[in-house]
Amino acid sequence: MTAGVDRHELRQIIAGLSEGVILVEPDQTIAYANAAALAMHGAESLDELGPTVDAYRDRFCLRYRNNHEPENYPIERVIAGETFHDVVVEVTRTDRPGVEFVHSLRGLVATDRDGNPSCLALILKDVSDQFEAEERFERTFNANPAPAVITRLSDLRHVRVNLGFLEMTGHTRDAVIGRSVYEVDVLAGARNRDLAVARLNAGGTIPQMEACLDLPDGGRRFVIVAGQPIEMGDEPCMLFTFADLELRRKAEAALRQSEERFAKAFRLTPIPTVLVRAEDGQVTGVNEAFSRAFGLGEDRVVGRSLEEAGLWVTSSQREAFEKRLVSEGYVLGTEVCLRHESGANLDCLVSAERITINDADFLLLVLQDITERKHSERELFDAIETVMADTSWFSRGLIEKLANLRRPGREGGDAAAPNLTVRERQILNLICSGLSDDAIARKLGLSRNTVRNHGAALYRKLGVHRRTEAVVWGRENGFPLRGPGG
Repeated sequence: MTAGVDRHELRQIIAGLSEGVILVEPDQTIAYANAAALAMHGAESLDELGPTVDAYRDRFCLRYRNNHEPENYPIERVIAGETFHDVVVEVTRTDRPGVEFVHSLRGLVATDRDGNPSCLALILKDVSDQFEAEERFERTFNANPAPAVITRLSDLRHVRVNLGFLEMTGHTRDAVIGRSVYEVDVLAGARNRDLAVARLNAGGTIPQMEACLDLPDGGRRFVIVAGQPIEMGDEPCMLFTFADLELRRKAEAALRQSEERFAKAFRLTPIPTVLVRAEDGQVTGVNEAFSRAFGLGEDRVVGRSLEEAGLWVTSSQREAFEKRLVSEGYVLGTEVCLRHESGANLDCLVSAERITINDADFLLLVLQDITERKHSERELFDAIETVMADTSWFSRGLIEKLANLRRPGREGGDAAAPNLTVRERQILNLICSGLSDDAIARKLGLSRNTVRNHGAALYRKLGVHRRTEAVVWGRENGFPLRGPGG
């Protein structure tokens, strides 16, 4: 050691340093420790730190970052004349286990002109905060389910790998850590590999791109890979993150198969069917049955609305259909009139349901041509109308059967007709009983014209135009009445 005056001056120099400095003697005596060194050990005096190396060992437990205890403490290595840099140890007080530090150490051995050690010093830097942050990062990195690898840029070797990457690829941790970026190639089959390699060598951000990783079992894994520069302990690194495309590819394949089945069913169904984009009402597809029924091919309909294609006969029906679709979300079997390509009107039943294809909303319209059925019904109703022009000689049971043919499937309703006078109820009751106007006039003691006038007022209130329609309405609403009101 230097002369006393020199030692005193040396202590003055190191006393105010932010780095910790411990001066030791060859005989393992701890000669001096500045305030920073004491604070880094949670000590207030040199005696609490330990006057000798043995006392220091008793009071402080040191571990390397790999949890191995050193055979020789760094302070002993300094006494042995060894110089070293950046030795990181965890320091715990044996008398206070809760007091912990992380030190980055270097040994300094100064010699005199003759080459003999003149100053032995252990220089400390408190890196506890840095390593706490790194531990938090390690925990987060390992717990993150997204596959990830960290590669050191200085030698392009992998230094960290999380469980997500190991599970995705089947690699073991030892097979990845320490291997180069080309041995465990995280950019294998990258769509823009040249750009990725250039960015990696320059330490720049690697944009997302598809890649196909080689697996240890000989298989391959489709992924999206991206790289983000980071620093770990002042060491420039690249954080590679991955998104597994296997599940997405399977989902896309299943969706594609589902859409193919839908397209096949849509094309081959014998019922006219139209696919309409919900956003703007544009037709995106029609099947062959639609073209046969309406005489319009895809070239005349696709890319236009049904109104633009000229299918709707009346705007009121279209507006009512659209209003119901908006309010209820679907339409089931509503009767409308649509126009054939030739200009003929077709009676149709239309049903509509909302569906989703490729995350887009569509309307599936199913159209049923009931023109022939409606024509047959009209002929039947006309025949009924003719035979019921004079019902005086029909039985009541036959009148009921004919009325049910007019509007099948309905049950009797409310016998209280809206706003009918007593006389109008009497006349409706007798009409439904099968009496003619002459018979009603005689029964009520009225003239034939008076009966007809009451009958006309009755028709207006019921919203009907013919005697048969009045009979049907009456039958549906409990007429003819029994008892005093009849």
